[in-house]
Formats: sequence, structure tokens, C-alpha cells
Amino acid sequence: MTWYDHEKIEKKWQEEWERKSVFRTREKPKRPFYCLDMFPYPSAAGLHVGHPEGYTATDIVSRFQRMKGRDVLHPMGWDSFGLPAENYAIKTGIHPKVSTAKSIETFRRQIKSLGFSYDWEREINTASPEYMKWTQWFFLVMLKRGLAYRKKASVNWCESCQTVLANEQVVNGKCERSGDEVVQKELEQWFFRVTAYAEELLNDLDGLDYPERLKMLQRNWIGKSDGALLHFPVLDSNDVIDVFTTRVDTLFGATFLVLAPEHPLIQRLVTPDQQEDVRVYIQKTKGVTAIERTNLTREKTGVFTGAHVTNPANGEQLPVWIADFVLADYGTGAVFADAHDERDFEFAKQFDIPLKPTLRPIDGSDDSAIRNLEMCYSGDGILYNSGEFDGMTSEEARKAEPRRGEAIYRFSNKQEIASSLRSSQ
Repeated sequence: MTWYDHEKIEKKWQEEWERKSVFRTREKPKRPFYCLDMFPYPSAAGLHVGHPEGYTATDIVSRFQRMKGRDVLHPMGWDSFGLPAENYAIKTGIHPKVSTAKSIETFRRQIKSLGFSYDWEREINTASPEYMKWTQWFFLVMLKRGLAYRKKASVNWCESCQTVLANEQVVNGKCERSGDEVVQKELEQWFFRVTAYAEELLNDLDGLDYPERLKMLQRNWIGKSDGALLHFPVLDSNDVIDVFTTRVDTLFGATFLVLAPEHPLIQRLVTPDQQEDVRVYIQKTKGVTAIERTNLTREKTGVFTGAHVTNPANGEQLPVWIADFVLADYGTGAVFADAHDERDFEFAKQFDIPLKPTLRPIDGSDDSAIRNLEMCYSGDGILYNSGEFDGMTSEEARKAEPRRGEAIYRFSNKQEIASSLRSSQ
């Protein structure tokens, strides 16, 4: 029986590939094909099993394209400038320049031993001055063209690490590295105005040969929403609460308003008798991450501000509540609540807030459970209890209501609205 001596044979051919630069990309390629991996963080002792799992797939694609006569650019590099490298240096007590260089050497050796078809002449290191100068140049171009801007936003903050954490770095409300409690903190940060490309990104998704499930995830991430910006005047005040909504067809059914705990108007809105309750509630929300706050199965929490606003559609007075399921950096950080949204419905039931249904199913099915508030109907329907819009479909009402005077204006992206409102305040 002949055994395959993988150590000897694979080492031989890997050295031969490197000597002949088999995977080198020509300067002037014909029928070029670009295949890019996510560069690994060189902030550990070596590769983990997830690295070669992904790299194997891209290597198969790259080799297949070469067999079809394409000139393939398949580079490798190191995402070495950031928190993972810093945390690893802190953990080991070694300067990040030294520890990162050592990790890169190990990672490179391990990846080469796997025989992937990378063009190592194109290797990059994001911590090198040669690379950083181009990221800085690119950022300045975006800043000049209005695509980079600063604003305040709520972040996950670890006091021990003195740094912002991604949602994935928060485990059960604690920092995955230090184990300390994570709190929500408002900080001024840099943002990229990806919303400027929302329409283009959405249109280009249609031509991609991707599974529909992935396309839907991308559409949700891009986050374009057609709707209207509504102005709710605060009673006995000159303040106005702005609300962006995609469901202007349910405006006549609004029975209360809900603000994010970080909303800038809260301190001016809260009545003296509600000050302490609001303070305690807001303090509690600081330890809850954005992912936890938007979990639909999580029990709803909230507090009444004591303030009221006027519904621009019918003049009715609506109480203003605070609840952490509303996020400050999503839309305007405020929503009007009605019987046709699952979260609003559950919140109102929990806090005994009246609800008023204004939609019945278009198919004419029995809506007694909806009218009796035994269930939440969140789909499009036919309007009632909606003044002159009674009998319209949701689609018809959404087209008609934004033209009702100066109180309602049409916009097309909730993220852009939030940014423009904050900049004008």
C-alpha cells in the first residue's frame, strides 16, 4: 500500500509554486477576476478553524477561474490596526508593534502551509504607514464630499477598557474581555453617510446571483424607508417632537408617543412629579445593549413623562412615554404608537394605555377580534376612525396624508432624517 506523504509532497509543490510565482497577478491582466478574503486579525497565537474554512471556499473559486483562463488577483493581508491587536498586547504585556509582527509571521507560515493560491507579492498590513496614508487620504476625500460626518450616538461602553464595544463583544451585559458591566454612553463619533448610496445599492441587489434570503438581509441593512416626517407640538410648550414613520396610514389611531431614553427633549418634557421615576428608568436602560432593546420577545419597560403632545392629524392629545425599545439613532428617536404595531400593542396592554384600531383587513374577513383589541393587526388594510380618509386603503392613505398642511412632510430615509434634525437643533 502506498501512503500519501503530505508533509513531503505538499511542501515540495508549495515551494515550487513560490519559486515560479505561479499565483502572481500580471500587471496588465487579461479578463481579470478579483477574489478578496476578510483579512484576519493577527492578535492571537495563530489561526483558528474558522480561518481555513472561509479561505478554502475562496481558493476553490480562484483556482476555478484560473482554469477558465482568467487572471485572478487573490491577495492576503492583515487587519492589524485596531482593538483586537491592542487588547492582545495588553493581555500579554508586549508592545503591539512587536506582538503583531510576531503574530503575522505565524499566521503567514500557517496559511502558506495550507497551500492556498494567494499572490504574496500583494500582501498588505493595515498598521503599516504605507497602508495608513491611503486610508487617511480616502477619509479626507469622503469628508470633503460630505460623506463623513460627526454626531453623537449611544454606544456600548466598558469603563475598565475605556473603549467602545461592538454588540458582539457584549456577553450577557458584560465586556467579553474584562468581564465588567457594559453601559450605554452617548459619545460623539465619526459616521459614513452610506444612505447617500441607498437607492443605488438596493437597485444593484436585483442583478446579483445571491439567495433571496441574503438579498433581504442586505436590504434591511441598507435601511431605506419611504415615509413621512410628522411634527407633534408639545402642550404648554414651544417644543415639537419629530417622528418619522412608514405607517402614516395609522396616524389617526395614535394614542400615545414613545421616546428613546436618550432623546434630547426629555429633560424639558418631564413634569416635576415624574422626574424621579424618569431618572431611575433612564439609569436602568444604560446597561442594556441595542440588540437586547430591540428583541421582540423581551418584556417591555417604560415610564410616563407627564407631558402630552397634539396629534397633527386630528388634534387629539397624546401622552408621552419613554421606552428603551425605541433607539435614539434610528429615525428620530421617537415613534407614535397605535393598535397596529406589535410592540406598541404589547406596550399599551402592559401599561393600560388606551388603543384605537383604525384598520380592517382588505379581504373583508371578520375583524371583531381587531376591533375588540384581542389581537394586533399589523398589515395594510382599509381605514376607519380616520376622518375624511375612511374607506381608503393603506396605500391610498400613505399617498394622501403627507399633503395635509405644513405639519407633515415626505422623506425617503429615516437615517438621513435623524442626522438632519440633530444638525439643525
